[in-house]
Amino acid sequence: MAVVHDVIPPFQLFQPTTVDEAAELLEAHGDEAWVMAGGMDSFDWLKDRTKRTETVVELGQISELQSIRETGDGLEIGAMTTLTDIAESAVINERFGVLAKAAGLVASPQIRNQGTLGGNVSQDTRCAYYRLGWTCYRAGGNTCYADTPTAVNREHAILHASRCVAVSPSDTAPALVALDAQMVIRHGRRERVVAAADYFVGPNLDITRMTVLEPGDLLTSIRIPAKWSGARFYFEKVRDREVWDFPLVNVASAIRESGGRIEEARVVVGAVAARPLRLLAVEESLAGQLVNAQTVVRAGELAIEGARPLRFNGYKVPLMRNLVQRAVRGGPIAGTA
Repeated sequence: MAVVHDVIPPFQLFQPTTVDEAAELLEAHGDEAWVMAGGMDSFDWLKDRTKRTETVVELGQISELQSIRETGDGLEIGAMTTLTDIAESAVINERFGVLAKAAGLVASPQIRNQGTLGGNVSQDTRCAYYRLGWTCYRAGGNTCYADTPTAVNREHAILHASRCVAVSPSDTAPALVALDAQMVIRHGRRERVVAAADYFVGPNLDITRMTVLEPGDLLTSIRIPAKWSGARFYFEKVRDREVWDFPLVNVASAIRESGGRIEEARVVVGAVAARPLRLLAVEESLAGQLVNAQTVVRAGELAIEGARPLRFNGYKVPLMRNLVQRAVRGGPIAGTA
Protein backbone atom coordinates (compact mmCIF):
# COMPACT_ATOMS: atom_id res chain seq x y z
CA MET A 1 0.00 0.00 0.00
CA ALA A 2 1.21 3.55 -0.78
CA VAL A 3 2.35 5.86 1.99
CA VAL A 4 0.83 9.34 1.99
CA HIS A 5 3.62 11.93 1.91
CA ASP A 6 1.65 15.16 1.30
CA VAL A 7 4.74 16.58 -0.42
CA ILE A 8 4.48 16.76 -4.19
CA PRO A 9 7.61 15.51 -5.98
CA PRO A 10 9.34 18.05 -8.26
CA PHE A 11 8.21 18.35 -11.86
CA GLN A 12 8.63 20.65 -14.83
CA LEU A 13 5.65 23.00 -15.10
CA PHE A 14 4.32 24.45 -18.37
CA GLN A 15 1.54 27.04 -18.38
CA PRO A 16 0.53 27.63 -22.01
CA THR A 17 -1.69 30.59 -22.89
CA THR A 18 -3.27 29.20 -26.06
CA VAL A 19 -4.81 25.90 -27.13
CA ASP A 20 -2.27 25.59 -29.93
CA GLU A 21 0.61 25.94 -27.48
CA ALA A 22 -0.92 23.38 -25.11
CA ALA A 23 -1.54 20.93 -27.96
CA GLU A 24 2.07 21.27 -29.13
CA LEU A 25 3.40 20.64 -25.62
CA LEU A 26 1.24 17.56 -25.13
CA GLU A 27 2.17 16.15 -28.50
CA ALA A 28 5.86 16.73 -27.81
CA HIS A 29 5.87 15.17 -24.33
CA GLY A 30 3.35 12.37 -25.02
CA ASP A 31 2.76 9.99 -22.13
CA GLU A 32 5.26 11.90 -19.99
CA ALA A 33 2.89 14.89 -19.71
CA TRP A 34 0.24 15.28 -17.04
CA VAL A 35 -2.68 17.54 -18.02
CA MET A 36 -3.95 19.67 -15.13
CA ALA A 37 -7.29 21.46 -15.26
CA GLY A 38 -8.62 22.65 -11.88
CA GLY A 39 -6.26 20.29 -10.07
CA MET A 40 -8.87 18.68 -7.82
CA ASP A 41 -8.00 15.16 -8.97
CA SER A 42 -4.39 15.83 -9.97
CA PHE A 43 -3.21 17.19 -6.63
CA ASP A 44 -4.58 14.12 -4.82
CA TRP A 45 -2.50 11.82 -7.00
CA LEU A 46 0.65 13.94 -6.88
CA LYS A 47 0.72 14.74 -3.18
CA ASP A 48 0.17 11.10 -2.26
CA ARG A 49 2.89 10.09 -4.74
CA THR A 50 0.73 7.22 -5.96
CA LYS A 51 1.29 8.55 -9.46
CA ARG A 52 4.24 10.63 -10.56
CA THR A 53 5.17 12.74 -13.52
CA GLU A 54 8.10 14.87 -14.57
CA THR A 55 6.00 17.24 -16.71
CA VAL A 56 2.74 19.04 -15.90
CA VAL A 57 0.85 21.10 -18.49
CA GLU A 58 -1.44 23.39 -16.50
CA LEU A 59 -4.32 24.90 -18.48
CA GLY A 60 -5.47 27.72 -16.22
CA GLN A 61 -3.96 30.48 -18.37
CA ILE A 62 -5.87 29.55 -21.54
CA SER A 63 -8.79 31.99 -21.62
CA GLU A 64 -10.31 30.47 -24.77
CA LEU A 65 -11.05 27.29 -22.78
CA GLN A 66 -13.12 29.26 -20.26
CA SER A 67 -16.36 30.21 -21.97
CA ILE A 68 -20.04 29.44 -22.47
CA ARG A 69 -21.01 30.36 -26.00
CA GLU A 70 -24.30 30.06 -27.85
CA THR A 71 -24.00 28.60 -31.34
CA GLY A 72 -26.39 28.02 -34.20
CA ASP A 73 -27.00 24.53 -32.88
CA GLY A 74 -26.94 24.92 -29.11
CA LEU A 75 -24.05 25.72 -26.78
CA GLU A 76 -20.30 25.22 -26.71
CA ILE A 77 -18.67 25.17 -23.27
CA GLY A 78 -14.93 25.45 -22.82
CA ALA A 79 -13.43 22.53 -20.94
CA MET A 80 -11.85 24.88 -18.35
CA THR A 81 -15.15 26.56 -17.48
CA THR A 82 -15.68 26.21 -13.74
CA LEU A 83 -18.53 24.21 -12.29
CA THR A 84 -19.74 27.33 -10.47
CA ASP A 85 -19.99 29.24 -13.75
CA ILE A 86 -21.98 26.38 -15.27
CA ALA A 87 -24.30 26.07 -12.29
CA GLU A 88 -24.97 29.82 -12.29
CA SER A 89 -25.16 30.37 -16.05
CA ALA A 90 -28.48 31.90 -17.06
CA VAL A 91 -28.46 30.32 -20.52
CA ILE A 92 -27.61 26.84 -19.23
CA ASN A 93 -30.29 27.07 -16.55
CA GLU A 94 -32.82 28.27 -19.09
CA ARG A 95 -32.09 25.75 -21.84
CA PHE A 96 -30.26 22.78 -20.29
CA GLY A 97 -31.15 22.82 -16.62
CA VAL A 98 -30.07 19.23 -16.01
CA LEU A 99 -26.42 20.22 -16.51
CA ALA A 100 -26.70 23.28 -14.26
CA LYS A 101 -28.27 21.13 -11.56
CA ALA A 102 -25.57 18.46 -11.84
CA ALA A 103 -22.74 21.00 -11.74
CA GLY A 104 -24.27 22.69 -8.70
CA LEU A 105 -24.27 19.42 -6.74
CA VAL A 106 -20.58 18.61 -7.24
CA ALA A 107 -18.64 18.61 -3.97
CA SER A 108 -18.63 21.98 -2.14
CA PRO A 109 -18.74 25.65 -3.23
CA GLN A 110 -14.97 25.99 -2.82
CA ILE A 111 -14.30 23.00 -5.05
CA ARG A 112 -16.87 24.12 -7.63
CA ASN A 113 -15.11 27.49 -7.82
CA GLN A 114 -11.88 25.73 -8.80
CA GLY A 115 -13.05 22.53 -10.47
CA THR A 116 -13.82 22.52 -14.19
CA LEU A 117 -16.29 20.76 -16.45
CA GLY A 118 -13.48 19.07 -18.38
CA GLY A 119 -11.82 17.94 -15.18
CA ASN A 120 -15.05 16.63 -13.70
CA VAL A 121 -15.79 14.39 -16.67
CA SER A 122 -12.16 13.26 -17.05
CA GLN A 123 -11.28 12.50 -13.43
CA ASP A 124 -10.09 9.08 -12.40
CA THR A 125 -12.12 6.66 -10.32
CA ARG A 126 -12.19 7.06 -6.53
CA CYS A 127 -11.83 3.37 -5.60
CA ALA A 128 -9.86 3.47 -2.34
CA TYR A 129 -7.77 0.40 -3.16
CA TYR A 130 -6.67 1.91 -6.47
CA ARG A 131 -6.14 5.43 -5.08
CA LEU A 132 -3.97 4.13 -2.23
CA GLY A 133 -1.61 2.32 -4.55
CA TRP A 134 -2.73 -1.31 -4.34
CA THR A 135 -1.58 -3.24 -7.40
CA CYS A 136 -5.05 -4.01 -8.71
CA TYR A 137 -6.04 -4.75 -12.31
CA ARG A 138 -6.50 -1.05 -13.06
CA ALA A 139 -3.03 -0.31 -11.71
CA GLY A 140 -1.40 -3.10 -13.73
CA GLY A 141 -1.74 -5.96 -11.25
CA ASN A 142 -3.75 -9.18 -11.41
CA THR A 143 -6.37 -8.77 -8.66
CA CYS A 144 -9.41 -6.62 -7.93
CA TYR A 145 -9.11 -6.02 -4.18
CA ALA A 146 -12.58 -4.50 -4.02
CA ASP A 147 -14.16 -7.73 -5.30
CA THR A 148 -13.11 -10.19 -2.59
CA PRO A 149 -15.11 -11.75 0.28
CA THR A 150 -13.64 -9.33 2.85
CA ALA A 151 -13.46 -6.19 0.70
CA VAL A 152 -14.99 -2.83 1.57
CA ASN A 153 -17.07 -2.19 -1.54
CA ARG A 154 -20.22 -0.23 -0.69
CA GLU A 155 -19.35 2.44 -3.29
CA HIS A 156 -18.53 0.09 -6.15
CA ALA A 157 -20.21 -1.20 -9.32
CA ILE A 158 -23.37 -3.23 -9.64
CA LEU A 159 -23.40 -3.26 -13.45
CA HIS A 160 -20.97 -3.89 -16.32
CA ALA A 161 -18.04 -4.90 -14.14
CA SER A 162 -15.23 -6.70 -15.95
CA ARG A 163 -12.46 -7.63 -13.49
CA CYS A 164 -12.54 -4.05 -12.11
CA VAL A 165 -15.55 -2.88 -10.03
CA ALA A 166 -14.57 0.79 -9.72
CA VAL A 167 -17.18 3.38 -10.77
CA SER A 168 -17.26 6.70 -12.57
CA PRO A 169 -17.48 9.43 -9.90
CA SER A 170 -18.66 12.31 -12.12
CA ASP A 171 -21.92 14.17 -11.59
CA THR A 172 -21.84 16.14 -14.84
CA ALA A 173 -21.09 13.10 -17.02
CA PRO A 174 -24.61 11.57 -16.84
CA ALA A 175 -26.12 14.98 -17.61
CA LEU A 176 -23.93 15.41 -20.69
CA VAL A 177 -24.80 11.93 -21.96
CA ALA A 178 -28.50 12.67 -21.40
CA LEU A 179 -28.10 15.86 -23.47
CA ASP A 180 -26.35 13.96 -26.28
CA ALA A 181 -23.33 16.24 -25.91
CA GLN A 182 -20.18 16.01 -28.01
CA MET A 183 -16.63 16.18 -26.68
CA VAL A 184 -14.11 18.08 -28.80
CA ILE A 185 -10.56 16.69 -28.54
CA ARG A 186 -7.33 18.11 -29.93
CA HIS A 187 -4.18 16.12 -30.66
CA GLY A 188 -1.50 18.31 -32.18
CA ARG A 189 -3.19 20.04 -35.12
CA ARG A 190 -5.86 17.36 -35.48
CA GLU A 191 -9.32 17.60 -33.95
CA ARG A 192 -11.87 14.87 -33.42
CA VAL A 193 -15.37 14.92 -31.97
CA VAL A 194 -16.65 12.08 -29.77
CA ALA A 195 -20.20 11.59 -28.50
CA ALA A 196 -20.38 11.95 -24.72
CA ALA A 197 -21.76 8.42 -24.48
CA ASP A 198 -18.60 7.12 -26.18
CA TYR A 199 -16.15 9.38 -24.34
CA PHE A 200 -16.18 7.13 -21.26
CA VAL A 201 -14.45 3.74 -21.28
CA GLY A 202 -15.46 0.62 -19.39
CA PRO A 203 -12.98 -2.01 -18.16
CA ASN A 204 -14.04 -4.41 -20.91
CA LEU A 205 -12.47 -1.98 -23.42
CA ASP A 206 -9.51 -0.62 -21.44
CA ILE A 207 -9.12 -1.35 -17.76
CA THR A 208 -6.37 1.25 -17.27
CA ARG A 209 -8.35 4.39 -18.09
CA MET A 210 -11.78 6.00 -17.71
CA THR A 211 -12.04 7.97 -20.97
CA VAL A 212 -10.93 7.77 -24.59
CA LEU A 213 -8.22 10.39 -23.95
CA GLU A 214 -4.78 9.12 -24.93
CA PRO A 215 -1.31 10.62 -24.35
CA GLY A 216 -1.13 13.90 -26.24
CA ASP A 217 -4.92 14.43 -26.26
CA LEU A 218 -6.54 17.61 -24.96
CA LEU A 219 -10.26 17.97 -24.28
CA THR A 220 -11.00 21.54 -25.41
CA SER A 221 -14.77 21.95 -25.31
CA ILE A 222 -18.16 20.31 -24.92
CA ARG A 223 -20.91 20.95 -27.46
CA ILE A 224 -24.55 20.60 -26.46
CA PRO A 225 -27.03 20.37 -29.35
CA ALA A 226 -30.19 22.45 -29.32
CA LYS A 227 -32.35 19.35 -29.73
CA TRP A 228 -32.96 18.89 -26.01
CA SER A 229 -33.33 22.56 -25.14
CA GLY A 230 -36.37 23.06 -22.93
CA ALA A 231 -37.11 19.36 -22.43
CA ARG A 232 -38.37 18.05 -19.11
CA PHE A 233 -35.16 17.50 -17.18
CA TYR A 234 -34.40 15.69 -13.96
CA PHE A 235 -31.20 15.24 -11.97
CA GLU A 236 -30.80 13.70 -8.55
CA LYS A 237 -27.74 12.66 -6.59
CA VAL A 238 -27.65 10.51 -3.47
CA ARG A 239 -24.51 10.76 -1.33
CA ASP A 240 -23.49 10.13 2.26
CA ARG A 241 -23.09 13.81 3.11
CA GLU A 242 -24.77 16.89 1.69
CA VAL A 243 -21.48 18.49 0.62
CA TRP A 244 -18.15 17.31 -0.75
CA ASP A 245 -19.13 13.67 -1.24
CA PHE A 246 -19.10 11.78 -4.51
CA PRO A 247 -22.35 10.12 -5.63
CA LEU A 248 -23.46 6.75 -4.39
CA VAL A 249 -25.89 6.81 -7.32
CA ASN A 250 -27.01 9.67 -9.54
CA VAL A 251 -29.48 9.95 -12.40
CA ALA A 252 -30.00 12.41 -15.25
CA SER A 253 -32.86 12.42 -17.72
CA ALA A 254 -34.20 14.44 -20.63
CA ILE A 255 -37.76 13.71 -21.74
CA ARG A 256 -39.89 15.20 -24.51
CA GLU A 257 -43.66 14.86 -24.24
CA SER A 258 -46.60 15.62 -26.50
CA GLY A 259 -50.27 15.26 -25.66
CA GLY A 260 -49.43 13.65 -22.34
CA ARG A 261 -47.28 10.96 -23.94
CA ILE A 262 -43.51 10.58 -24.00
CA GLU A 263 -42.10 11.13 -27.48
CA GLU A 264 -38.45 10.50 -26.66
CA ALA A 265 -36.36 10.03 -23.55
CA ARG A 266 -32.74 9.72 -22.49
CA VAL A 267 -32.11 8.28 -19.03
CA VAL A 268 -28.57 7.95 -17.66
CA VAL A 269 -27.27 6.69 -14.32
CA GLY A 270 -23.88 7.22 -12.74
CA ALA A 271 -21.76 5.65 -9.98
CA VAL A 272 -23.12 2.17 -10.71
CA ALA A 273 -20.52 1.23 -13.34
CA ALA A 274 -17.14 2.37 -14.61
CA ARG A 275 -18.88 4.70 -17.06
CA PRO A 276 -22.18 6.60 -16.97
CA LEU A 277 -24.79 4.22 -18.32
CA ARG A 278 -27.47 5.20 -20.78
CA LEU A 279 -30.45 2.93 -20.06
CA LEU A 280 -31.55 2.04 -23.57
CA ALA A 281 -34.14 -0.54 -22.50
CA VAL A 282 -35.76 2.04 -20.23
CA GLU A 283 -35.80 4.62 -23.00
CA GLU A 284 -37.38 2.19 -25.45
CA SER A 285 -40.05 1.26 -22.92
CA LEU A 286 -41.00 4.92 -22.46
CA ALA A 287 -41.51 5.82 -26.12
CA GLY A 288 -45.18 6.59 -26.80
CA GLN A 289 -46.26 5.91 -23.21
CA LEU A 290 -48.31 7.95 -20.78
CA VAL A 291 -46.48 8.89 -17.60
CA ASN A 292 -48.54 6.73 -15.26
CA ALA A 293 -47.81 4.30 -12.45
CA GLN A 294 -47.43 1.33 -14.78
CA THR A 295 -44.93 3.14 -17.01
CA VAL A 296 -42.91 4.37 -14.04
CA VAL A 297 -42.75 0.97 -12.33
CA ARG A 298 -41.71 -0.82 -15.51
CA ALA A 299 -38.94 1.72 -16.13
CA GLY A 300 -37.53 1.10 -12.66
CA GLU A 301 -37.55 -2.66 -13.07
CA LEU A 302 -35.89 -2.50 -16.48
CA ALA A 303 -33.21 -0.22 -15.07
CA ILE A 304 -31.89 -2.83 -12.65
CA GLU A 305 -32.00 -5.86 -14.91
CA GLY A 306 -28.66 -7.63 -14.78
CA ALA A 307 -27.49 -5.86 -11.61
CA ARG A 308 -24.97 -7.92 -9.64
CA PRO A 309 -24.29 -6.29 -6.27
CA LEU A 310 -21.22 -6.99 -4.19
CA ARG A 311 -21.18 -7.83 -0.50
CA PHE A 312 -21.79 -4.30 0.78
CA ASN A 313 -23.46 -2.39 -2.06
CA GLY A 314 -26.76 -4.22 -2.50
CA TYR A 315 -28.54 -1.03 -1.43
CA LYS A 316 -27.62 0.45 -4.83
CA VAL A 317 -30.11 -1.80 -6.62
CA PRO A 318 -33.33 -0.42 -5.06
CA LEU A 319 -31.75 3.04 -4.91
CA MET A 320 -31.06 3.03 -8.64
CA ARG A 321 -34.54 1.67 -9.39
CA ASN A 322 -36.19 4.40 -7.31
CA LEU A 323 -34.10 7.20 -8.82
CA VAL A 324 -34.99 6.10 -12.33
CA GLN A 325 -38.66 5.99 -11.39
CA ARG A 326 -38.45 9.52 -10.00
CA ALA A 327 -36.67 10.72 -13.12
CA VAL A 328 -39.44 9.34 -15.31
CA ARG A 329 -42.19 10.68 -13.08
CA GLY A 330 -40.47 14.07 -13.01
CA GLY A 331 -39.80 16.80 -10.48
CA PRO A 332 -39.27 20.56 -10.45
CA ILE A 333 -35.68 21.67 -11.06
CA ALA A 334 -34.32 24.90 -12.46
CA GLY A 335 -34.39 25.13 -16.22
CA THR A 336 -37.21 22.70 -17.04
CA ALA A 337 -39.90 23.54 -19.51
